[in-house]
Amino acid sequence: MKRLLSVLMIFSVLFGFAVTAKAEEVQTSARAFVLYCSDNGEVLSAKSPDERLPMASTTKIMTALITLECAAQDNRIVEFTGEMTAEGSSMYLKVGEKVRLSDLAVGMMMQSGNDAANAAAIAIDGSIKAFAKRMNRRAEELGMKNTHFVTPSGLNDEAHFSTARDMAKLMAAALTNDSFRKLTAKRSETVSFISPRNKRVTYPNHNRLLSLYEGCIGGKTGYTMTAGRCLVTAAKRGGMTLIAVTLDDRDDWDDHCALYDYGFSQYTAIAPEGICRIRIDVAGGTTDETVVVPSKDKTVIVPLEKRKKVKAVIKLPPFLYAPAEKDMPVGCIAYCIDGRTIGEIPLICIEDIAYDSRKRGFFEYIADVLNL
Repeated sequence: MKRLLSVLMIFSVLFGFAVTAKAEEVQTSARAFVLYCSDNGEVLSAKSPDERLPMASTTKIMTALITLECAAQDNRIVEFTGEMTAEGSSMYLKVGEKVRLSDLAVGMMMQSGNDAANAAAIAIDGSIKAFAKRMNRRAEELGMKNTHFVTPSGLNDEAHFSTARDMAKLMAAALTNDSFRKLTAKRSETVSFISPRNKRVTYPNHNRLLSLYEGCIGGKTGYTMTAGRCLVTAAKRGGMTLIAVTLDDRDDWDDHCALYDYGFSQYTAIAPEGICRIRIDVAGGTTDETVVVPSKDKTVIVPLEKRKKVKAVIKLPPFLYAPAEKDMPVGCIAYCIDGRTIGEIPLICIEDIAYDSRKRGFFEYIADVLNL
């Protein structure tokens, strides 16, 4: 009988990047803040994370995300009209000018254009009010329990508010969109207008943290006199992605740097090194065995001080039933501390496996299942 893979195989895990000293809990000037790990959805440090506050133009993370999703389906031409005009920061669109829908997201994320936000909202849903309903539906889907949108731009309204925790959830979701992730990481972007045909404008990104902090991968600024300075950013190091949100913070750039220094020094990403390819028997397929590998899209985060206590447990069935598809989860690597699972990395199939449709007798079928 062929070897049956054991359900549990235990390995000690001693991975992560090194630090020299433990930092103290970070202090900020923000009225509210969170340091959020998008890999596991945990808040690593916070102050008043669920206090409802105005969030100014960081609102445009939601508006730009929806705009890019709609543009992926229909990147229509939008003509700028008088009802799309807005006070405050601007992409400087003029009535009668035409751009692609995706270009309005550029104006929002680079220039924080209120005109671009209004134009996208009206182009997509016919009115700002209807678009706000779409924003609130998405917020509910993302678990943003203390958020309510009224405007696509973030201009002041008593009923327009969010929290540091909710804005971190929004940024984490936005980063899963390829178009958003690429756009928010750019230091500038050029828009070629449809009309006038010869007009090209390069918009610089207002997010200074892209230059100030190594590993910053994007974000959005915001400011009104009511909301104060608001900032949402993301940074990635050592396989770990952190999101910092500060609301009403007069020293937001330095505070975000301090938050990231704290997070990256106190937590580490565990990688399944040494567990690269695992063979598993196949029952009922056109092949007798296949290989599973750890998914590259999942990371487990652990406090650095507990790194040496982590154990990795491989969980797989004795064999895999055909048919199976490439990238299909087959089992997982469970990471545990003192017997408690703190995270899992899926083990996925590396190939498609077809079902063996040839006719077989009872004993042949049993022999095949048992891989005799």
